[in-house]
Amino acid sequence: QVQLVESGGGLVQAGDSLKLSCLASGRTFDIYAIAWFRQPPGEERELIASIRTIGENTYYADSVMGRFTISRDSGTNSGFLQMNNLKPEDTAVYYCAASLIWGRLDRARDFGSWGQGTQVTVST
Repeated sequence: QVQLVESGGGLVQAGDSLKLSCLASGRTFDIYAIAWFRQPPGEERELIASIRTIGENTYYADSVMGRFTISRDSGTNSGFLQMNNLKPEDTAVYYCAASLIWGRLDRARDFGSWGQGTQVTVST
């Protein structure tokens, strides 16, 4: 399996930037895709970005398109989420997830490995 640890969350003001990191260990050579999900208070977890390790194809939710950038560094087994122009509605717990299976990547159940989450709070 793969173990994931996120870092980089915090409290920022609207318009600020943050960069989240996700360090993977274990079967990192089998990772097919990395994704970032977020879960605002009282809401369901939603996919906001993903990147496949073959081809580097990326996906972004409409709510973050143009503001967030997902990337990865295979040399350090790390994934990143650069978040710019943050808005109060971006406030949520952010989770890194990894899939070892070729296929769909648009549902939480498509990802078998999850980090513990990191809180991002954006104030007005």
